[in-house]
Amino acid sequence: MQRREFIILLGSAAAWPIAARAQSQKMLRTGMVSVLPRNNPLMHTFVKRLRELGYDEGKNLAVEYVEISSPVEYPEGMKELVQRHVDIIVAQGPEVTLKSAMAATNSLPIVMVAIDYDPFARGYVTSLAHPTGNVTGIFFQQIELSAKRLEIAKELIPRLQSAAVFWDSGSADQFQSLKNAGQNLGISLFAVEMRDPPNYEAAWERVPAEFRGMLILPTSGIFFRDRQKIADFTVKHRIPAMFVFREWVDAGGLVSYGVSITGLFGRAAEFVDKLAKGATPADLPIEQPTKFELILNLKTAKEIGLTIPEATLLRADEVIE
Repeated sequence: MQRREFIILLGSAAAWPIAARAQSQKMLRTGMVSVLPRNNPLMHTFVKRLRELGYDEGKNLAVEYVEISSPVEYPEGMKELVQRHVDIIVAQGPEVTLKSAMAATNSLPIVMVAIDYDPFARGYVTSLAHPTGNVTGIFFQQIELSAKRLEIAKELIPRLQSAAVFWDSGSADQFQSLKNAGQNLGISLFAVEMRDPPNYEAAWERVPAEFRGMLILPTSGIFFRDRQKIADFTVKHRIPAMFVFREWVDAGGLVSYGVSITGLFGRAAEFVDKLAKGATPADLPIEQPTKFELILNLKTAKEIGLTIPEATLLRADEVIE
């Protein structure tokens, strides 16, 4: 994995009145709520980084994991975490995770990994450099990257004038940004809103022929959970598809542009460690990643009959042969 770089917004921090209970306890209890099964690469990276920092599950670390079947269950899931007496909550993914965590507690520290929303613009934090309240963490400026992904799609298929978009409740802000970017780039988009559980075959049948030249897929917990299914679906139908994270490309998808999502979860573990050792949310400025990677799957390109322009191959950070 390439080295991750972060912008750290510096500034003095006001004191947080309630430090993480783990500071005075032998066992650190942290937890998260997710639509993903516990055995997933993000959770694996999170626990691995904590292990590197000196924590051992079952000895001085307990990671409470509440798996839910639908995003509507996030509020109850966060309440359950609080009832399990965790010391620190990790609120990763869409806006509903942070909203639910803040509704469940105003005292426990919350480490956010904001994927589909701007926590500052939405009022969850009043400052990135000087967090107030009980929230700190990482803000991935996902929305702004939507236009860049469309630009890369245009590079891959120079004559591209239209494309399809699958989106859901967890990727609504990304979809809105895609619409705006499409207008600016002269790319017409046909959008299909996915319900849970999503039916990708049925959704594709709804897409008119003139919009089938490219599929743009934003990210959400549901889409990430289904990444292998989605990658297989795009190859089966010979669909050039643009994704957000490399995990789709590793699964067989064509191309992705974004940050290392596993890297973000490793960094979230470092936030948890600092809070457990006595730091307060106000001590830890909210970070924004600045390293983005373009990943191409050349094997998939050949399989679906797409020739990747030489210029795009040269600027790719990694090409999967």
